[in-house]
Amino acid sequence: MSDRQVSHEPRDDALAALLGPWLPHRRWFPAKGTQAQVSAVGGTTLVDPRSEAEVRVLLLRVESGSGESVLQVPLTLRPDVDTPDAPDDPAALIGTLPDGTRVRDGAGDPAFLRAWLADADVDPDAPVRPDQLGDPRVISGEQSNTSVILPGAGPEGRTAMLKVFRGLSAGENPDVDVPRALARVGWEHVPRPLAWMSARWPDRQGVVHGHLEVLSAFVPGAADGFELACDMAGRGESFAELARDLGEVIAQMHTALAEALPVPDDGSGHRPAPTGQDPLPTDPSSSAEPGCPAARDLATALTDRFAWAAGIVPELAGHHDAVHALADRVRILTGLPARQRVHGDLHLGQVLRGDGTWYVLDFEGEPLRPMSERTRPDQPLRDAAGMLRSFDYAAAVGHAPEAWTRVAREAFWSGYTAGSGALDPALAAVLLRTLELDKALYEAVYESRNRPDWLVIPLHGIERLLD
Repeated sequence: MSDRQVSHEPRDDALAALLGPWLPHRRWFPAKGTQAQVSAVGGTTLVDPRSEAEVRVLLLRVESGSGESVLQVPLTLRPDVDTPDAPDDPAALIGTLPDGTRVRDGAGDPAFLRAWLADADVDPDAPVRPDQLGDPRVISGEQSNTSVILPGAGPEGRTAMLKVFRGLSAGENPDVDVPRALARVGWEHVPRPLAWMSARWPDRQGVVHGHLEVLSAFVPGAADGFELACDMAGRGESFAELARDLGEVIAQMHTALAEALPVPDDGSGHRPAPTGQDPLPTDPSSSAEPGCPAARDLATALTDRFAWAAGIVPELAGHHDAVHALADRVRILTGLPARQRVHGDLHLGQVLRGDGTWYVLDFEGEPLRPMSERTRPDQPLRDAAGMLRSFDYAAAVGHAPEAWTRVAREAFWSGYTAGSGALDPALAAVLLRTLELDKALYEAVYESRNRPDWLVIPLHGIERLLD
């Protein structure tokens, strides 16, 4: 892998100043509602094969009361004159520098896309074609990244999709490495990565490495899983058959992840209990330290998550005793499944339905967590819990009754357990409840900060899980 070097040029500061008022209106800006200081880390220059624009990939440091982050904004720069290749979308225009240079967000600009395709690291078995790029289309509605559909850019002139990582983190991005690993072991339910770009940039602690973008195969005609479920909920149409199929695919994903990215046994006893074994010790007082390390970690994580969430969402305060009672029960569990690589942020918006099957996307994990935590081995049931929580959202958007959600949940779990082999039912029930609650607490904080009208959805789920 060849890293591009990020360096600081004098014009980068003027570009950062121009971007300052524009950034807070982007959905992926991490410091909304706060006073944030934006400065230029530096950038790297790409060359448009047609020389129709300058291309500068700018990295910005954003500092606010909520912390510090590094953002990426690919820019195209043109003189203040009409140019035949300039995008028509006025939303892409950021502003004009004092010397008259017009600056645009390059994510959907053909000049940036051609330059990127010409310079990216490419899978040798799937060459991309910058010279056959058709009209790009930016996908709207994304929260933390920007994806662009690129007709003609893939192998043999097929369509591909470029994901621009807006928030950058040091280390290998799992949304690049995990799909590559899954493709290597022949798992066909992930769009194959075709090309990627990485860079090295200065950090407070030195120089770090990370991914900037990834180009993946495109699934033509595929439907977004969340939109599909919302539409079916709105029509009162059962999602059971699709949910069962989805459960089987997610179980297969966990099997493929364990093969593609094996996790060494750390000697802590995180092994599955024999089928039918009671996961709860009959006499907890018989051990000075009941349960296994994984169970104690999970219980502590739940109470920590609750303390964090309750400090932000006042409506959660009344659940303190019930949450801690569940954590006490989890703490003495034994025989938890082995930790392994997981998706980390799985929900209906991370899957596509196409070609009569499901495809899984976006292996970055929860965007609010550091990269080191997102790649940490975890319980595979965390992914199942995230998907089950997503059915609540689809039902709420589609105004479907509780029965719609219950049937979809049961069908998904049926498919997942059929594909997972032996799962102890009692152990799985406690784990799934715990992990769903953990996810719902995360959702409550997210909704309170970003979509207050949706806060009722996780609050309702929390009440059901603690009933």
